[in-house]
Amino acid sequence: MNIRERTEQMEARQLSPYACLSRNSRGRMKPAPECEVRTAFQRDRDRIVHSKAFRRLKHKTQVFIAPEGDHYRTRLTHTLEVAQIARTIAKALRLNEDLTEAIALGHDLGHTAFGHAGEEALNVVMQEHFGMHFKHNEQSLRVVDVLEPMNLTWEVRNGIEHHTGPVTPATLEGAIVKIADRMAYINHDIDDAIRGGIIRLSDLPRDCLKVLGEDHSTRINTMVRDMITASTDQPEIKMSPEVKEAMDKLRSFLFERVYVGSTAKKEEQKAKKVLVSLFMHFVEHPEALPEEWDVLKKSESIVRIACDYVAGMTDRYAIKQYTELFLPDPWIV
Repeated sequence: MNIRERTEQMEARQLSPYACLSRNSRGRMKPAPECEVRTAFQRDRDRIVHSKAFRRLKHKTQVFIAPEGDHYRTRLTHTLEVAQIARTIAKALRLNEDLTEAIALGHDLGHTAFGHAGEEALNVVMQEHFGMHFKHNEQSLRVVDVLEPMNLTWEVRNGIEHHTGPVTPATLEGAIVKIADRMAYINHDIDDAIRGGIIRLSDLPRDCLKVLGEDHSTRINTMVRDMITASTDQPEIKMSPEVKEAMDKLRSFLFERVYVGSTAKKEEQKAKKVLVSLFMHFVEHPEALPEEWDVLKKSESIVRIACDYVAGMTDRYAIKQYTELFLPDPWIV
């Protein structure tokens, strides 16, 4: 018996009957030999961490576009916070921690530069000009399936695809990530917005703080403990009505005061113009795409490829490309 098989046996003995066992995975898109050391979900986690798309998250916007401050969240630190919260919940519920972590680490691989502003910009231009759409969760799945083929398990791919939107993930581990994502961004976006002078602590709804707590760590702890209590030995992931209502109200507050129309968003139109201009440029000039994209031209439309290329850019690379393509170099005598 090898190490992987021993781990699989331990999962079967120790995990909840509602957990997704590694040995019961529906498998990969392409059959592959098993690892002697790692379970299927552990291998998925490792493949995601070693991907280029994962590394690029460190220079992609969370809320503040191309932040210069050292302590503002990026898409990478957001991803790590989601993974930490989700793993804590999964472990407490005796669910599969490795599956949970893999989904969490991969859920935002397809996010664009400039956060949701970039996602909105690509979605609009794709719809208006080409009758297609762009959603970051679907792009995350495209990253792991097509752009950096990782041959992940069905369960991880399902969790990545449905971490946002109306469809509930097929596994409880995926359902944990879906809510942990919200827990993470609600709390760290409050922290960043206060640091950036967008809101003050005293602006937060008092009834929400009364339920969730006055400070960052207390609020996360309240949400996590509540979910664990409500979901223990249950076939679903849920929260108590009181805590869920407070969390949802705090999220609505952020949309009203931070996500829409605040000074944190004053550069969004410029950011959208950058991505739309780059996208249209590469649609019109496919020869300008890097050579490594040539292989996709045999099977994919240039619209799809241009979208993939631009969506994968970091904030600073997109700005650099825009500057080189559309701004004149100064004449130096």
